[in-house]
Amino acid sequence: MMFLVGLAFGLNNGAWAENKACTLATPAELKSALGLKIPTLQEQKSGSDDESICTGHTSGGVTVILRLAKRSNAIGETEATGAKVAKNLGFEVETKTFGPVTCSTMKPGPRIASYGLNTTCSVLKNGQVAAIEVIAVNPRDTVSIDKLRPLAEKMGERF
Repeated sequence: MMFLVGLAFGLNNGAWAENKACTLATPAELKSALGLKIPTLQEQKSGSDDESICTGHTSGGVTVILRLAKRSNAIGETEATGAKVAKNLGFEVETKTFGPVTCSTMKPGPRIASYGLNTTCSVLKNGQVAAIEVIAVNPRDTVSIDKLRPLAEKMGERF
């Protein structure tokens, strides 16, 4: 699933000195906004020097991923490509845009149900894109766009 969200990050070459994704939201903010208790956020190794990734997990199996990356391509172009790829793989995709914030939900079809339900919001600012992604295997743990968008907007103020 993470590869689909990775499509939303058009990356430039260069050095990304430190992992800044973990500064985009705190576990307390995640709990307040999403109703999810994420005990800790951990830096992850990215495949690019221009991207930082931070993850957290609930005891119930929900994964939250924070990303920050340099953006090199046109707004909307990569998101449309990602949605098309997801649909071709069998996901039902809904996308909404709110100014610089783009959110989507991806619900897997029956043959790919094990991928879980995904809600992602990203915000573009100053040649960078920050995103928060919530992956839930159990439908009852799904986070709506309406819950996730305000947190993405807050993240946009931090980079």
